Amino acid sequence: MAIEIIEETVAILPEYGKASMAFWVKSRFRVEAIHSGLGGLRLIEEIVEQPYIKDYDQARGDSPERWLGRWDISNWGVISAFDGQRRIGGVVLALRTPGVNMLENRDDLAVLWDIRLHPGYRRRGIGSRLFSQAVVWARNRGCRQLKIETQNSNVPACRFYSHQGCELGAIHRGAYLDEPHEAQLLWFLDL
Repeated sequence: MAIEIIEETVAILPEYGKASMAFWVKSRFRVEAIHSGLGGLRLIEEIVEQPYIKDYDQARGDSPERWLGRWDISNWGVISAFDGQRRIGGVVLALRTPGVNMLENRDDLAVLWDIRLHPGYRRRGIGSRLFSQAVVWARNRGCRQLKIETQNSNVPACRFYSHQGCELGAIHRGAYLDEPHEAQLLWFLDL
């Protein structure tokens, strides 16, 4: 398998978005408060009674091509994975972008905005290669920290970020009005 990882410009976002980010939700982390939250929070993995496919591009109508008109993405980065001529996935990073609250108005923080990999290429180390390149990209731009958002319904992503050395820094129950059963999980990696 000769997978090539390359940096591209944000102009390719419509093409980038053609790589699927859909995944099966077979389990989720239930967020449980310990002693009404005074003892912290605990994540307990539970099997989903009826597994379903989650596709953030479709669910929220927020596909990559729509990012072009929504924000000034001139400071964003795109790193893509190819199998020959076939685009199989990639990662998008946000940096120094007014209006993107996840960046907390910090110049030394990059947000891993999106990571996707065609289902047939998952669990082969390609996601780790993309993540490593994202870390290099952020460091080369003077960032001291990488921030990543996911949800408790994306157990594979949570395991992936933990395996990459990220730490779970925040859990926000009720963060998504359109998905009240989901909690926002924010991961951080010090660079």
